[in-house]
Amino acid sequence: MAHSRARRNPADGRAPVRRVASAFAVFLLLLGALGFVPGVTSAYADLRFTGPGSGARLLGLLQVSVLHNLVNLVLGAAGLTLARTVAGARAFLLGGGAVFLVLWLYDLAVDRRSAANLLAVDRAGTWLHLLLGVAMPVLGLLAGRRANRR
Repeated sequence: MAHSRARRNPADGRAPVRRVASAFAVFLLLLGALGFVPGVTSAYADLRFTGPGSGARLLGLLQVSVLHNLVNLVLGAAGLTLARTVAGARAFLLGGGAVFLVLWLYDLAVDRRSAANLLAVDRAGTWLHLLLGVAMPVLGLLAGRRANRR
């Protein structure tokens, strides 16, 4: 039952593309921050700054390094900043998607055991990069189209 004093939804009035960009940005911030939390990140003592020698695994699934966590934090912070405007949100989703697709291609090309694997990416991380690389621009374009109809 609705109440006349119900709090206003902070998303009301925001363009869908801004909400989508904010959601991806928060997701990336969470990934980056949780990568530094012992317990959430298994084998935390094996966390290295960079490279395949980092044995830490976020949620026991995704191999992470300090550099990988920092990249996620920077991308998330940039996403929240850019999500303040419709044009910025669209740029974050399209540009971020392109970055993740490039990372996905790099993940496929690099030997995971070599020093060239700077971010310490494993197979699960490769799949996540592909998912983000496809989902971000697709949702950015779809959400942007809805905003243009209003």
